Amino acid sequence: MSKIKVLDKTFKTFIPEAEIKKRVKAVADKINHDLDGKNPLFLAVLNGSFIFAADLMRYITIPCEISFVKLASYQSTMSTGKVKEVIGINENLAGRTVVIVEDIVDTGLTMKNMVESLGTRSPESVHICTLLVKPGKLTVDLDIEYAAMEIPNDFIVGYGMDYDQQGRNLRDIYVLDSDENQ
Repeated sequence: MSKIKVLDKTFKTFIPEAEIKKRVKAVADKINHDLDGKNPLFLAVLNGSFIFAADLMRYITIPCEISFVKLASYQSTMSTGKVKEVIGINENLAGRTVVIVEDIVDTGLTMKNMVESLGTRSPESVHICTLLVKPGKLTVDLDIEYAAMEIPNDFIVGYGMDYDQQGRNLRDIYVLDSDENQ
């Protein structure tokens, strides 16, 4: 298990790249099966999901489109609970099958806000696809059909996720090392 330093915090390997790729492929296989014949629009939530979205799209074999939306709800290591849309959705969603691609769902507030916002645009259906979900932190009911992995309430970095904008480039997912961050 390797340790890394990101800014003032130490992290240790939590999920290696090979396991991430295996889980991403499994989610893509389920989407390919469930949405066959639908031509879904994948809406990747920036910044955190960009690596997951790219890897997921490489495994999607059905006709599809991808676009990006940027929402802000994080500050340092804590969710603010307030969502601010930074980059909007330009596509017409009426009658479309939409798949939201997110890096991590913890409280679920950001995702609930996004699902409600998309619902005003008359999509045929809205599906949630996330790399990680923290079931112990969820504060709202969400139907998360496509979750690659469930994790505990630990703070993580890597594979697109950051700590104060640092660490997104790491291939593995790292967890805060509580032994070294006292």
